[in-house]
Amino acid sequence: MKDFFELIASLFEDVLFVPFDAIRELELSSWFAANGLNFIFILIGAVAFVYWMLQLKKFNDNNEEDRSVKAHVFLGKNAKY
Repeated sequence: MKDFFELIASLFEDVLFVPFDAIRELELSSWFAANGLNFIFILIGAVAFVYWMLQLKKFNDNNEEDRSVKAHVFLGKNAKY
């Protein structure tokens, strides 16, 4: 059983964490290069946010949402019909 857990530890340390080790080494020479992946994720998130807001505006301008009180009765216990 001990060999099984050592195999799992070896898998993570020697194989799966190699990219993170490379990024850690790169960070000593260039902070911007090491954090490039974070910048890419931030850019993807910003683009997705803008796209989502434009889609919401399009649906809002077309009045496609049911804004009656009955449609949102689940929002509160004291909602009146």
